[in-house]
Amino acid sequence: MRIAYFTHSLVSCWNHGNAHFLRGVLSELTHRGHDVRAFAPENAWSLTNLLADHGPDGLDAYREAYPELGSTCYPENADLAELVDGADLVIVHEWTKPSVVAGLGSIRKRGGRFNLLFHDTHHRAVSAPEELRAYDLSGYDGVLAFGEALSEIYRRRGWGRNVWTWHEAADLRRFKPSEQEGPREGLVWIGNWGDGERTQELGEFLFRPARDAKLPLTLHGVRYPAEARRMLERLGIDYRGWAPNAAAPAIFARYLATVHVPRRHYATTLPGIPTIRMFEALACGIPLASAPWNDCENLFRPGTDFLVARTGSEMTAHLRALARDSDLRRSLRESGLETIRARHSCAHRVDQLLEIVDGLQPAERAAA
Repeated sequence: MRIAYFTHSLVSCWNHGNAHFLRGVLSELTHRGHDVRAFAPENAWSLTNLLADHGPDGLDAYREAYPELGSTCYPENADLAELVDGADLVIVHEWTKPSVVAGLGSIRKRGGRFNLLFHDTHHRAVSAPEELRAYDLSGYDGVLAFGEALSEIYRRRGWGRNVWTWHEAADLRRFKPSEQEGPREGLVWIGNWGDGERTQELGEFLFRPARDAKLPLTLHGVRYPAEARRMLERLGIDYRGWAPNAAAPAIFARYLATVHVPRRHYATTLPGIPTIRMFEALACGIPLASAPWNDCENLFRPGTDFLVARTGSEMTAHLRALARDSDLRRSLRESGLETIRARHSCAHRVDQLLEIVDGLQPAERAAA
């Protein structure tokens, strides 16, 4: 099958977590013999910032980890029909300009001989619904939503059976436990400061518990304003800036544990959607403790695959237990890895995607 995926960026993961899952899925499809092509706009915001911070060398980790993947940049006035010529399946990520989203839908409505799916991995459906309304999806065959709560929003908008919950997952070709186990100490957190969506939560469930448990904390991520960096310095937190996602397994392998701090919308208005880092951390076999998060879709086994803290003091207790109890760390590593391998790999998501596409009958496409 010939597949075209329109993304914000494939090559840059600078403040672009969607690239993590996308790389794993496209890699899995490629290894299964499908002809996969990724398209990204010229001068994409994430890539521009990565190159400004780290220059061309910032792309080395991606190129080394994913030599089988390629990406084509298209200009503002690209001939979209030419880009999708011969494609059997076209998937368009929600971080794509509305004009491109509409243009591809128009091609489909005019008789484009491909299945066309919209891939939504954001909370704007509840946080900024006016932005979502800017997307013309009238020519699309269906929607891939990365959580059941988001799928339900699309169902209420009339998509019915043409919306599917398609969770993110771990790329097990790259994210796996280290083959040579070495010494581990302290905590690590890989995540971006962002737009203040979890500033309070980071203080309550990461910074203060790490301090109170007397565990050194290392941070990787971008978009930390000067005020935040000064705060980290005062707290004695080792902030190391951006780390390429391909380097995350080696980073996780050096620490005792990590912490999951969901953005506020995924802890409240869109429950059941973990961050991609949660899948990746468990796949790498690092013990994990989570801030409050409702696993309403039963993706994991809370308390078995990872620890859950309802308050900052509970998080402190969890971190102290993880520091002193090697049996607890081993149990969490084994259980979390078992669940990821059984249910949450990119191979599982590719199986689901191919099943969805196989089930798209002509009558259903017209009805959508």
